[in-house]
Amino acid sequence: MIPRDNPASRIAEAAGLAPTRRISCPVGGNTPQYLVEVLGSHISRGIGDAVLVVGAESGASARRLNSGRVLPGPKPVDAQDESLGDTRPGLSAAETCAGLRRPHEVYPIFESAIAARCGRTFDEQRRWLGSLMAPFTLEASRHPDQAWFPRARTASELSSVSPTNRMVCEPYPKLLNSIITVDMAAAFVMMAAEVADEIGVPRDRWVFPWCAATCNDVYFPVQRPDLSRSAGIRAAGRALLAACNLSADDIAWFDLYSCFPSAVEVAIDALDLDPADPRGFTVTGGLPYHGGPGNNYVSHSIVEMVRRCRSEPDALGLVSGLGWYITKHSLGLWSATPPPTGWQTPDMAEAQAGIDATALPVASAADASGRATIDGYTVVHDRDDGPSWVPVLARLPDGRRVAARNDDAKVAKEMSKEMMVGHQVTMRPADQHIEFELS
Repeated sequence: MIPRDNPASRIAEAAGLAPTRRISCPVGGNTPQYLVEVLGSHISRGIGDAVLVVGAESGASARRLNSGRVLPGPKPVDAQDESLGDTRPGLSAAETCAGLRRPHEVYPIFESAIAARCGRTFDEQRRWLGSLMAPFTLEASRHPDQAWFPRARTASELSSVSPTNRMVCEPYPKLLNSIITVDMAAAFVMMAAEVADEIGVPRDRWVFPWCAATCNDVYFPVQRPDLSRSAGIRAAGRALLAACNLSADDIAWFDLYSCFPSAVEVAIDALDLDPADPRGFTVTGGLPYHGGPGNNYVSHSIVEMVRRCRSEPDALGLVSGLGWYITKHSLGLWSATPPPTGWQTPDMAEAQAGIDATALPVASAADASGRATIDGYTVVHDRDDGPSWVPVLARLPDGRRVAARNDDAKVAKEMSKEMMVGHQVTMRPADQHIEFELS
């Protein structure tokens, strides 16, 4: 779904289609459910009557082809895709200057804040995460024809660090990370009920999107007042359920976006669910085990949720999509029973404005000095040499947030031994970034 050389136009050409619109989207794992919301609303208002949503990831093939060979370029297409979605980057200059570049470096920072809120050390949190994510692997094992890693694993297998499950960034070993090197695709069609009737789609194949809501957290992580929770998911989830006069107890199935465990945990918290809920939190196995990190996992989620809804027509399923760093959130309700209140898209403008107003000011490298309190951090491990460096998000006494790093392996090793969220460190400017020292 990345607008790279007009993919929508290429798909239309390959399939022999002549659509009135060709849309491609910027980065965001919320994209498929977001498209359901936007394009479903267009259909409900008579702006078009059918849409084909297609997405794919090809990281495994890309890695195999990354051998220095020059590959022939794609043939040109005549049409130009339009872009739909938020094109802002996922991280600010403050975060990238602190060395944060990739999801596996950022999501563990959220995890440290969650662990601290729950009163756990990194080791305790890792064991707890094994229990949380083991049911995801079991669900993935039930889909050997779809999942990239269809193997059930125990909580201990997931949480125990070993030569085959090396530590990546505290507290996540490899098996608690999503793997980008997959080849996966999924697609679905939405259309007006009148069109489905007209072309003869059997009624037992119909599944209805009941409601959809989109809301962002404070956009950049460095500005969020609470790194352990998601105000965006909470606002979208409450609006979604309220619009249909439902509660979370009315939902039969959940598929919560699960690129990293912290994404699952903040959704459980935001939707007021019990981590031990017997309904579970995935219908596919989730991103680490079903596979699909990038942009299109939620298409797989929607496709499987549609199958579930067809099997139990009176039941409801909730799908959540997430973009960037617990940043962009799109949620949807699905059922094979028509929605009694009709298609709903609650207005999220007031909620979004309220969330945006909580953004913290950020200190620059020129004026960030003195003591600060750690709000979240991770210890980045070298593949072979263990703890390597530490990025932190911390708060100065005046309330400004600061993103900083320490590149001393001895400091990294020390900070991997105990939970340091809430501890004070000393900030000092260094070239174009900010360094911290243990106080």
